[in-house]
Amino acid sequence: MPDQSTFKRFVEVGRVVLINDGPFAGKIAVISEIVDHNRAIIDGPTSGVPRQSFPYRHLTLTPLTVTSLPRGAGTGTIKKLLEKQGTTEKWNESSWAKRREVIASRKKLNDFERFGAMLKKKQVRDLVRKEIKASA
Repeated sequence: MPDQSTFKRFVEVGRVVLINDGPFAGKIAVISEIVDHNRAIIDGPTSGVPRQSFPYRHLTLTPLTVTSLPRGAGTGTIKKLLEKQGTTEKWNESSWAKRREVIASRKKLNDFERFGAMLKKKQVRDLVRKEIKASA
């Protein structure tokens, strides 16, 4: 029986990562070089993240990869491959990115807007309840 790994996302050159900490938190970048078992060099030319060494503990690996990216590729090469493969668009269309946008928009609501959202949620819930009761 072959030894099958349960992990699907690996730290590799070309892996798209989500930054969790620091001034670029919430932005995506690409691993361009692996420094050691604690750090990688990341670059995000389309998201405004400068090329820098970054610890893995502040990154989240996404399922997206930039294929055929050579080790230590420069910013220009990474930008060309990101645009060619449409990786940024794939990220923006993913449910993960959409969910992050919803959470961020809800955090920006003031007290009155939260109250209005609660009322709309109650209206929808009542309509659904009435439809279910009518169909039963």
